Amino acid sequence: MVSLAERMATVAEAIELALDRLLPRPSGGQARLQEAMRYATLGGGKRLRPFLVAAGAELFDVPRAQALRAGAAVELIHAYSLVHDDLPAMDDALTRRGRPSCHRQFDEATAILAGDALQSLAFEVLAAPATHPDPAVRCALVQELAQAAGVAGMCGGQMIDLEAEGRALSMDQVLELQRLKTGALLGFACEAGAILGQAPAAARAVLRAYAADLGLAFQIQDDLLDVTGDAKVTGKDLGRDAAAGKATVVGLLGVDGARGRLRELSASANRQLDRLGREVPVLRQVFEFVISRSN
Repeated sequence: MVSLAERMATVAEAIELALDRLLPRPSGGQARLQEAMRYATLGGGKRLRPFLVAAGAELFDVPRAQALRAGAAVELIHAYSLVHDDLPAMDDALTRRGRPSCHRQFDEATAILAGDALQSLAFEVLAAPATHPDPAVRCALVQELAQAAGVAGMCGGQMIDLEAEGRALSMDQVLELQRLKTGALLGFACEAGAILGQAPAAARAVLRAYAADLGLAFQIQDDLLDVTGDAKVTGKDLGRDAAAGKATVVGLLGVDGARGRLRELSASANRQLDRLGREVPVLRQVFEFVISRSN
């Protein structure tokens, strides 16, 4: 039996090749921008979001090439978000994936443009006929990703996060912040395969519910690593949340309480998957991977 780690490695390798083909090669007056785009995207990361796209696509017999394009698109959005999150005006991070953050490797202006260009490229990829022959499916992918990445999703969550620095937030407010900032993009990744496969609405609803638990669990584990992790393993600066006075589940519940919340979310996610009416061991394994990872 192929392990989850082997399956994730296979998808990560395929996504790396797909991204390498999709990203522009440095040339002409835009060379520095193109280099920054490639620097921010290639050569690192768990590629969890593309893996979730691929796992969902398998459930609905979606051709591998289509799943890889949708997975590449969500990874381009993720890469752009990291470039912008690391900027001095945001988190002011020195490192990302064990190397200098994009604005330190290049400069702030180039990093901003690189993030902008990565976002544009993501939608260009989804809108192309190679992603799916049916224009309605491509439009659905574009719409769902735009919502997940925009003010009703990731960007909105980041704004709440910035506004929350140094303020006391309730648990409900923290959960809403994390649902938007982290969960929305993971939610798109979980549902994209079903959109490509034109799956029934009930199946899409189950995957959205699973993704909601997964996204919150991912962020709680991130917050735990910010407190208990090893910077050499995580590949990024630690202790930034506490230094910025940010409210987190860990800050409200403590380390043990946050770990208990992860166990609750795992049970909830498994109950959601039971509603699919078929066994999906890989999605159950992904959840365990997310809450036990060290980076």
